[in-house]
Amino acid sequence: MTITLRYFAWIRERIGRSEETLDVPAEVATVADLVGWLTAKGPEYAAAFERAHVIRAAIDHTHVQRDARLAGAREVAFFPPVTGG
Repeated sequence: MTITLRYFAWIRERIGRSEETLDVPAEVATVADLVGWLTAKGPEYAAAFERAHVIRAAIDHTHVQRDARLAGAREVAFFPPVTGG
C-alpha cells in the first residue's frame, strides 16, 4: 500500500523532511504498526518516534488512535501535542 506521510514540528525536524510517499508492507495494518515500522527505518526515524506515546496521528485528515486501521488510507500525518495560550 502506498501512503503519503506528513510530519509536523519536532517530528519533521528529526526526520529531516515534511512529507514523503512510501510503499508500506501489508503487515503494517495500524498506526502503531506504522510507527514501529518507521522507527526501524533509521536513526532519524527512531529519534522522531522515541516518544511515540505523545505523538498524535490523523488518517486522511481525521484524528485517530494508535489502533486505527490503515486500510484504504491515502495520507497519515504525525504531530506532537499542541499547547498554546
